[in-house]
Amino acid sequence: MQPHIMKTFVITGAGTGIGRSTAILLSSQPEVSLILVGRNMENLHGTLALCERAESHQLFSIDIRSAGAWRDSYKKCNAERLNISGLFANAGIGGENHYGEGDRWEEILSINLTGTYVSIMETLPYIKTSTEKFRHIIMTSSCLARFGVPNYSAYCTSKAGLLGLTKSLSLEFSSDNILVNAICPGWVETDMAKAGIQKLADRDGKPYENTFEEQMSYVPLKKISKPGEIANLIKFLFSSDQTSITGQGIDINNGSFMI
Repeated sequence: MQPHIMKTFVITGAGTGIGRSTAILLSSQPEVSLILVGRNMENLHGTLALCERAESHQLFSIDIRSAGAWRDSYKKCNAERLNISGLFANAGIGGENHYGEGDRWEEILSINLTGTYVSIMETLPYIKTSTEKFRHIIMTSSCLARFGVPNYSAYCTSKAGLLGLTKSLSLEFSSDNILVNAICPGWVETDMAKAGIQKLADRDGKPYENTFEEQMSYVPLKKISKPGEIANLIKFLFSSDQTSITGQGIDINNGSFMI
């Protein structure tokens, strides 16, 4: 009998929100090992504490834009853990930007777009050598890649750029059976979403609850998504049952955008 080989999933932005929920869900599969990546080690330990089989997983506290940090971290992994069959490039930041002094344009694009690109390219060698027949790369884009929002030019641009990256890399990697997709969530119940709604409330001089209800009024289903719903989509896209979807931006946003 051949020894059982663990398969590893890498999740960036794993310390909170969608990344944390995805880590918890994937850890329930006994054959899965996780590499949890984030800027804040305390948050990563918080996620690890909620995962099953904590000893099977590893934490990288790095700046995802740093190729050197990725390489140094992967060097510390044992060979079995580097059987990487999937990368969920989920890390990102949000918020407004305004031209002039203090413009966050460079910061937002460098983390959301360049950081995702570096995460993919530094993980790619291990994905290519995985024992799985089909491998997966998933990026977190946004419904704001589909339509514009005032004062969010950097965020909208970075998330739209990820859709272009998805299409290009899906063709580039198809001969290696690597499926590349993006998800386009709308409002999701995360700290980043709450901070965004709070900023809108502060700007308009309204209570948080009123601004929340106003934002939900623009959504056809009149609700915010739970991180666990997004995690279930990631689990499916990573599964061995999924061998046909590639090059797609998958909308999961309560009807905020419809083709």
